[in-house]
Amino acid sequence: MEQYLNPNVRDIKISGIRKFFNMVADIEGMISLTIGQPDFPTPMHVKEAAKNAIDENFTSYTHNAGFLQLREAAASYVGTKYNVHYHPENEVIVTSGASQGIDVVLRSILEPGDECLLPGPVYPGYEPIIHLCGAKAVYIDTTQNDFKVSAESIQAHISDSTKCIILPYPSNPTGVSLTKDELKEIAAVLKGRKIFVVADEIYSELTFEGTHHSIAEFLKEQTIMINGLSKSHSMTGWRIGMIFAPECISKHLLKVHQYNVSCASSVSQKAAYEALTNGINDAVVMKEEYKIRRDYVYKRLIEIGFKDVVKPDGAFYYFVKIPAAFDMTSFEFALALAHQEKVAVVPGDAFSRYGEGYIRLSYACSLEELEEGLSRIESFISSHI
Repeated sequence: MEQYLNPNVRDIKISGIRKFFNMVADIEGMISLTIGQPDFPTPMHVKEAAKNAIDENFTSYTHNAGFLQLREAAASYVGTKYNVHYHPENEVIVTSGASQGIDVVLRSILEPGDECLLPGPVYPGYEPIIHLCGAKAVYIDTTQNDFKVSAESIQAHISDSTKCIILPYPSNPTGVSLTKDELKEIAAVLKGRKIFVVADEIYSELTFEGTHHSIAEFLKEQTIMINGLSKSHSMTGWRIGMIFAPECISKHLLKVHQYNVSCASSVSQKAAYEALTNGINDAVVMKEEYKIRRDYVYKRLIEIGFKDVVKPDGAFYYFVKIPAAFDMTSFEFALALAHQEKVAVVPGDAFSRYGEGYIRLSYACSLEELEEGLSRIESFISSHI
């Protein structure tokens, strides 16, 4: 019966991140610098709020968009943090993680034949959904511009078929972000065009230099902003994301969301309310620790001999070029490293063809693990040069 499945489903592949992680996960003694899983526990007061929700029998369906107090807290959160203001009644939707939010948004926007612009390299969770919609992912090569799209590069890729552009900053896999001025320039290029901007800002609270800015601040009428609590509050398993968009867009997104999951978990919603109110600054301590790790990893990568390392502005990843002495694909390099030194990184080709020749390292793990992992990488590099 496989042949009768939707061919678009048959064509897509399992995420390269998970594929490689699963391949090496069972190797004894492996140090994994792969998955973007914060190593901090969910804050205790957030967990207590979830326990209370269960004890109080807050275990039924909520409003499809999430219970109102949570939507009010979410609107207040992005208003306070990022100076973007939404009406909680009809411009905020609570989703089952940012991933479900991405699915809802792209399925609401895209039609067969449409084009969606993506920076390359990029998180692999977008293209499969674009493909399922019958649309086409059009990549903008950012490897020559410190992994940043620019107003000029976007302008050069816009066609009559362009329906949306995804701006995922701070970026997975590169950790880079866009400045306020860069976002203004991009907004000026897109303003008034029939192009949606999907701003995936799941790492917004993990911005190391200055303040995170959203393009919604300058182009709200065309922007759909996606955020969530997985990275900011170490709540990956709670599956809480948020979509913010003007009411004329949100009312249609809500229909797709409703038929997808009805509503996000009620218990997780109560935990999210606590995170967005009493825990509004929970990310600060984590961010400071990530910054220490970032600086340490940068120093070690340079010492090991990696060239042209782009220092991340946020998130918790490095995307580094494999030394020229290695006549290997990124997958071959990562596999050899895993077997020889028992260190797992993600091959760059998991992040589109523009990631070939690179590897991604996550520093969402302890400093001790990073020290040992980078020492093993140094040993691997030395043995091949």
